[in-house]
Amino acid sequence: MEADPLDDYRYVGARRRLIESIRGEGIEELELLRLFDRVPRHRFIPEGMLHRAYEDAPVPIGYGQTASQPSLQAFYLRLLDPAPEDRILEVGTGSGYLTALLALMGDRVYSVERIRELSTRARAVLDEMGFQNVALMVGDGTIGWRKFAPFQVITVAAASPQVPQALIDQLADGGRMLIPVGRRKVQDLLMVRKVGGEITTESVREGCTFVPLLGRYGWAEGEAGSS
Repeated sequence: MEADPLDDYRYVGARRRLIESIRGEGIEELELLRLFDRVPRHRFIPEGMLHRAYEDAPVPIGYGQTASQPSLQAFYLRLLDPAPEDRILEVGTGSGYLTALLALMGDRVYSVERIRELSTRARAVLDEMGFQNVALMVGDGTIGWRKFAPFQVITVAAASPQVPQALIDQLADGGRMLIPVGRRKVQDLLMVRKVGGEITTESVREGCTFVPLLGRYGWAEGEAGSS
């Protein structure tokens, strides 16, 4: 990962304020907070939204999608806790910001995005920053990426009416998945674990709102607008 030569004096103060906001949400792990200092979020945000790059809030990135709230992403990372040897599946590349954070934690990240323009933009930024352990694919994230399964970690950044069986099937024994599940307008964030072939599901946060997960095992286009 290459440093941005203009980064320090332009954005370092804003990024440190963001990190304090993340700490204010109860994320105290120093190694995790350092990741948010290492990865400049503004590199992943469209030019018209740069003034909002270091808000602890979702930021529009085009095509009806948003870059997720950083403190929520930190919550994801704390719960999933990828190990250096872990293979990670990310459903919903989006801006590529979480992809970069995951790439610093795990061995390799396989990220699926249904919107080609977002995937292309994320690929360009990740390449510019020197990430070499990330593979991107344009496609239906609800069916996963079977070629590289099983995955020790699966993270889903969009809301599904149920946990897609295809993703459960691609979860490694001992693996864990975070996915928001529920109605279109409100969901619970679920932690799904596979241990000895048995699946357990636990709600770790209630009352979340994510963009809909569209695809074969998620919402259909018409359903995504309903509650």
